[in-house]
Amino acid sequence: MCGIVGIRRFDGEPTDPTLLERMMDQLVHRGPDDRGAWIEDGIAFGHRRLSIIDVDGSPQPMHAGRHSICFNGEIFNYQALRKELEEGGYAFRTEGDTEVLLALHRTEGAEGVTRANGQFAYAVWDAEHRELVLHRDRLGVLPLYYHWDGRVLAFASEIKALLPALEDVRVDEESLKEYLAYRSVPAPHTLFAGVKKLPPGSRLRVGDEGVIRIETWWSLPTEAASACAADEAVGLVEDALQAAVSRRLVADVPVGAYLSGGVDSSLIVSLMSRLGGGGGVETFSAGFGDPRYDELPYAREVSDAIGTRHHEVIVEPSDFSDLWHRLTWNRDAPISEPADLAIFRLASLARNHVKVLLSGEGSDELFAGYPKYRWAARARMSDLLPAALRTPTLRMMERALPGRLAKARIALRAMSAKTEADRFQAWFAPFTDYERQALLPGEERAGHRAIAARSGGDLTQRMLYADCHTWLTDNLLERGDRMAMAASVESRPPFLDHELVELAFRLPSDVKLRGGVTKWVVKEVARKHLSTTIVDRKKVGFRVPLDAWFRGELREMAGDMLLGANSFVGSRMNRAFLEQTLADHDRGRRDEEIRIWTLLCLEVWHDVFFRGGAASLSQEPSER
Repeated sequence: MCGIVGIRRFDGEPTDPTLLERMMDQLVHRGPDDRGAWIEDGIAFGHRRLSIIDVDGSPQPMHAGRHSICFNGEIFNYQALRKELEEGGYAFRTEGDTEVLLALHRTEGAEGVTRANGQFAYAVWDAEHRELVLHRDRLGVLPLYYHWDGRVLAFASEIKALLPALEDVRVDEESLKEYLAYRSVPAPHTLFAGVKKLPPGSRLRVGDEGVIRIETWWSLPTEAASACAADEAVGLVEDALQAAVSRRLVADVPVGAYLSGGVDSSLIVSLMSRLGGGGGVETFSAGFGDPRYDELPYAREVSDAIGTRHHEVIVEPSDFSDLWHRLTWNRDAPISEPADLAIFRLASLARNHVKVLLSGEGSDELFAGYPKYRWAARARMSDLLPAALRTPTLRMMERALPGRLAKARIALRAMSAKTEADRFQAWFAPFTDYERQALLPGEERAGHRAIAARSGGDLTQRMLYADCHTWLTDNLLERGDRMAMAASVESRPPFLDHELVELAFRLPSDVKLRGGVTKWVVKEVARKHLSTTIVDRKKVGFRVPLDAWFRGELREMAGDMLLGANSFVGSRMNRAFLEQTLADHDRGRRDEEIRIWTLLCLEVWHDVFFRGGAASLSQEPSER
């Protein structure tokens, strides 16, 4: 994994080398091992390298013939591609995957990327045709942002690296309500005005005429799933997952894994051990000192059974005050999940042992792993009520439920949505549409409806399609990348191998949600490798005990940040709503931890990027 930046000028002015260096300096954490810069007429690339493959070779930016490349990521099937290209007469100078990707562009053009199995974001410059092409991987595992003002196109792996190229850094007002709906901002928008996110599976092309074109080169299947016998489905998923794990072990440095003790990470670790001939895998787990969410005993059970070299870290309330601003700077956005801090702590611990970590992201969104998929059919029955009656009635019922019935409250909030697309959005939304309107009146983008309109298949498949386009790519994958890279560690999610993803969308929903069991087919695969206590235990999730912390150690801080005289959130949003939310949670009347967290993280983000907080956080690691 690495960090890339670039500038394409159309105004005839030279690129300032100092500006390119300032952009690169913001990405030291993504590439502490090496750096490279290249400037020619109208084009400039900058690269920060975390050396994973061909450690002592493959310097970037890399050039061959009329093409130049600046690449972040890994091509897992690069060895097979290299062999094929060599048989066709291509002469390689290095041993890495960067040159293989460059060779695909030289021999097959931009469509050559379709042959690459990997996670990546990269730029290719064609000097003969004066064309710049940016690519982002199929699922959006790796990030890529750009800014275009009509004269200059700048791009970078992270937003902070674009900020030196912006004349004016402002909040994107239209994105605030999307943030309140998702705890993140779906592509192509961000919370920064003028900064866009290249969508997953897309490419950006621009020639000398200065016209930006966004093209989709891969997309999730939308056709209805095919019939498949349950036993056959289990075998197909097991084979595809094993192949995906095997591909993600390709590295010239040590590879370890996150281990929560849940099905997904435990299954990945088991397959890693088997593929490695039974050798000890380095595994890493986090605990929170709260028995309600403590999965460390399960992680230890898996570690003992498989024989991993296991490491643990405990996350305390003090970690939030110590790391909140630092990790917000790394995220370029509000920290969407409390578990972000735990991921960083784990990656920091892992950095002493490995440079690559395999993770379990994607399984729930591909194979229906959340409880909401069980509730979905019943929730749809609320459509029998007229829309004008449904929302106020269900809202009143939800408000009357006690705090301990959290899952029922979430279901009622989703049931109150006006349309199916709104309901898909509402399951994960910290604030409903009527709460968002109360907090921040005004229009709201409706990108989720366009996503829902493209989806196909039955209800479960449509939900999975929507979740992959929002919750997964703009929340979980951004978290996985930024928190690992904050510690200079590469994260690889085997479940998001595109061949496994395409298989998942071909499988019928009755092997994903079966007899009330979520993620059935994955659990049946896991049953071949893990004990029943791990496979059949109740799903906990990577939870942080914020409900208790916001009534204890973090209570005063939360009130000061949201209601203080200098609060961004307090000055922009409905103060009475904020006061009521804090009071309800403090009295135990309602569990408002996610709403409080969502607002606090927005406040911290604004403080970091608009009140000078970023300046002290953007130094070289050795100077921190």
